[in-house]
Amino acid sequence: MHAQNFGVPNLLKYDNKLFHFGFLLGYNQFDFEIRSKSDLSEYDSLMVVNTTALSGFNLGIVTNLRLGKYFDLRFIPGLSFGDRVVNYTILYPDASRLITKKNVESVYLDLPLLIKFKSSRMHNVRAYVIAGAQYSLDLISSAKKQNKNPREIFLKLNPHDVLAQVGVGIDFYCTYFKFSTEFKMSFGLMNLLVTEDNMYATSVHSLKSKMMQISFLFE
Repeated sequence: MHAQNFGVPNLLKYDNKLFHFGFLLGYNQFDFEIRSKSDLSEYDSLMVVNTTALSGFNLGIVTNLRLGKYFDLRFIPGLSFGDRVVNYTILYPDASRLITKKNVESVYLDLPLLIKFKSSRMHNVRAYVIAGAQYSLDLISSAKKQNKNPREIFLKLNPHDVLAQVGVGIDFYCTYFKFSTEFKMSFGLMNLLVTEDNMYATSVHSLKSKMMQISFLFE
């Protein structure tokens, strides 16, 4: 009765492979976990420091190693493109406000290593959770600073980052390939801020990466 209702499952021997490969396309939102100074009074008219998340996209190559019936080890090197903004709200004596925005544009080379824990397969569908760590290198941080007006004050960031990652997803076994949708959060472990003697840098204790990613994987 089961086979008559649903037909023969696709790719029956797929999960027995020791290795398999694929590619990833993703949408992301880059942001910062910011910790500013609790007392900004020393900066005269500076009132609030906060951040704005902006959208970007990801590209990656999937390498999957089967560790067992329910576990895989995944290495997905790729590129992440995105921007982040730090907002500085300044109050003038006439009660008017000005928000100064410091935009941080990044292209990261990402090297994540993840453990994938899979549920039992339900015909052509399987749910999973993932967790792991990622090293990221900002490929354009130095080049961007050189191309700007030298009189402008930059918010400078360390190009090296390490992030913890956790996510959930669903595998769909199609006729010729496996398609997956995945939601993942990444949390930076390093303070990226380069301390300099200007208001924009000294008013902030730390800036750590935070990223939301929705991915589509073809394997």
